[in-house]
Amino acid sequence: MRHRLVLTGVALAVVIAAGFGPAAPANAQDKDGLQRGRAEIEQARELVARSLEVYKTGDSQGAYELARSAYLDHFEFVEVPLRLRNPNLVLDAEFAFAEYRNDIKGEAPLDDVRANVREVRAYLLDIDRELAAKGVAAPAIAFAFSFMILFREGIEAVLIIAILLGSLAAGAASNYRRPLGYGVFAAVCATGLTWLLATLVLEIAPLNRELLEAGTALVAVLVLILVSFWLIARLDQRRRMEFMRARVSNAMAIGTPVAFIGLGFTAVYREGFETVLFYQALAIYAQGLELWLILGAAAAAIALGGVAYVILKLGKKLPVKPMLLAGAGVLLLLSVAFVGNAVRSLQSADVISITPVQAGWPRLPVFVAELTGIHPSTQGLIAQGVLLTIFIVGGIYAFAISPRSRVSTSAAARD
Repeated sequence: MRHRLVLTGVALAVVIAAGFGPAAPANAQDKDGLQRGRAEIEQARELVARSLEVYKTGDSQGAYELARSAYLDHFEFVEVPLRLRNPNLVLDAEFAFAEYRNDIKGEAPLDDVRANVREVRAYLLDIDRELAAKGVAAPAIAFAFSFMILFREGIEAVLIIAILLGSLAAGAASNYRRPLGYGVFAAVCATGLTWLLATLVLEIAPLNRELLEAGTALVAVLVLILVSFWLIARLDQRRRMEFMRARVSNAMAIGTPVAFIGLGFTAVYREGFETVLFYQALAIYAQGLELWLILGAAAAAIALGGVAYVILKLGKKLPVKPMLLAGAGVLLLLSVAFVGNAVRSLQSADVISITPVQAGWPRLPVFVAELTGIHPSTQGLIAQGVLLTIFIVGGIYAFAISPRSRVSTSAAARD
C-alpha cells in the first residue's frame, strides 16, 4: 500500500511538472517580448519624428528611409505580441504607416505628411497602452486625482452652502432658503448638462485631436492655478464668511427670490464647471484607467456625503482648512501633469519641436507618464520645472513670508 502511495505521488509530481514546467519560460518569454515591443515603439516614434524633420528640409528620400526603418526595423517587432491582443489595431497601424511612407515617396504637401505623422503617433500611443501593464502606481494616481478633484470642489461647495444658509437663519431672510435651494439644484443640473456638452464638443470639434487635447489641458492649468491661489488667499474662515455674507447682503438689497436663486446657482455652478473641466482634461490622459477614475469619483461622493451631513445637518465643525489645503496641493500637482501632457500633444501636432533627453534617461511606464505628464523631452520637462518652481516660490511667500509681514505690520501698528 505504501509503495502504491509513493508511486502515485511520484506520478502526480511528474504530471504537475510536465503541466506547469513549460509555463514559466513561456511567461518569461512573453514578458520579454512585451518589454522589447514597448522599447521598439519608442524607437519607431523617434524615427517618425526625425523623418518629419528631414522631410521639412526637402529631402524626401532621406525621410522615406527613416519612415521605412521605423516600420521594418522597429514596428514589426511589436506586431507579434500585439496580434494576440488586438489584431485590428495592428492592421490600422500598418495602414497608417503605409500611407505615411507613400505620401513621403510621392512628395505630398507638408500638411498632409504632418497629418500622417499625427495618425501614426496616435496609433503608437494606443499600442503602447495596449502592451503595457497598468501596475499599481498608475491606478493609484488616477484614483487619487479623481478623488481629490471632486472632493476639493465639493468641500468648497458645501462650505459655501453652509455659510449661505447660516446667513439666512433668522428673521425675514429665512424665507429665502427655498429659492436658494432651487438655485443650488439648478447648478447641479447645469453641471450635468455642461459635462454632456463638453463631451460632445470634444468629439465633434473641427480640430485635430492633439491640438484639442493641448487646449483643454492648458485651459485646465490656468483655471487650476487661479482657483488654487484664490482658495489659499481665503483659507481663513473669517475671510470666507465675509466674502459670502457680502454676496448675501447684495441679494437681500435686491429682495427678490430670483436674486437668491441666482446666488445659489452662481455659488455652486462655479465649482461644478471647474469639476467638469478638470475631469475632462484628466480623462484625456487616463485612457485605459477609466474604472479608477470612476472609483475615485464614487469614493469622493461618499466622503462628501458624510462631510455635508456633519456640517449641514449636525452643525459640527471639521478641520476644513487642512482638507482644502491638501486638495489645493494635489490640484497644483495635477496642473504640472497637464502642462507636461499639453507640451507632448503640441509636439505630436508638430506645433513645437521635440528634443529627446539623453539616452539612458529613465522612462516611466506609459500609464504613469500620461498621468504625471513626465515624458522624455526637454521642452516638457522644462515647462513642468518652471511651473513647479512658481508653485514652490508662491507657497513660500503665501505661508512664510506673507504671514510674517502681516505680523510685523500688526506689531508696528500697536506700537
